[in-house]
Amino acid sequence: MILTIDVTMQYTLEPGDPVLLTVAVLPSDTQTILSTAFQAQSARLHWLDQAGSAGQRVWVMSEGAQLMAQYSARVAIDRPAPPLTSLAAEQMHALPTDVLAWLRPSVFCPSDRFEPFVQTEFGHLQGGAMIAAMRDWVARSLRYVPGASDAGTNALDTFVTRQGVCRDYAHLLCAFARAGGVPARYVSGYSPGVTPPDFHACAEVWLDGGWQLVDPTGMSTPDTFVVIAAGRDASDVAFMETAGMASVMFQDVRVGWG
Repeated sequence: MILTIDVTMQYTLEPGDPVLLTVAVLPSDTQTILSTAFQAQSARLHWLDQAGSAGQRVWVMSEGAQLMAQYSARVAIDRPAPPLTSLAAEQMHALPTDVLAWLRPSVFCPSDRFEPFVQTEFGHLQGGAMIAAMRDWVARSLRYVPGASDAGTNALDTFVTRQGVCRDYAHLLCAFARAGGVPARYVSGYSPGVTPPDFHACAEVWLDGGWQLVDPTGMSTPDTFVVIAAGRDASDVAFMETAGMASVMFQDVRVGWG
């Protein structure tokens, strides 16, 4: 599967405030970058060394009080997608050292608070069958409502209000999975099925010795999702970070086929 990505961003900034962007596609064994380009008007760029799943990040130092940037890429996806219910979970003592960290609670995924609920609701299931049931519960129980959450909304808030956007769906699924003993991480990326078009988020869970993409919104599938970065939650992989205030003037995210 080959996807094309085109992103245009225009923001007003506090003068001299540098911007850290995480919008570039992450090279990996399951997605090959065929072409890529990044431009920012009247700005100096400083690319950071790629930090594993944290992605390819760039500092944009604009000369004025505006960020005007464009990113494009063409990506080939070759990601296996076995049925979740066929995948087994690993015992904690058998997990790779770098995977253990994805079992712990985080700011937006306080998984320890969900352990009683998860045990009651999903305790009779294991591995991929449990994750599939969690995905279906989140999809069935939440309403996708743009503007229903903000940058401070965590999985507990979403569990109470039963509404949110892809960020909230992914946080809740990650919290459920970790509470059930399955390592999970929050993943930012692109997909052509996102409505309205925007950056997208889903979850990855560690099953059968590898990371498996799971999207509780149903807007993407493993073969139509391009990963930007993965982290404990949205705080690790925000697409834009600034020290001061930034206001959107225009933002357009387009993802297509071929």
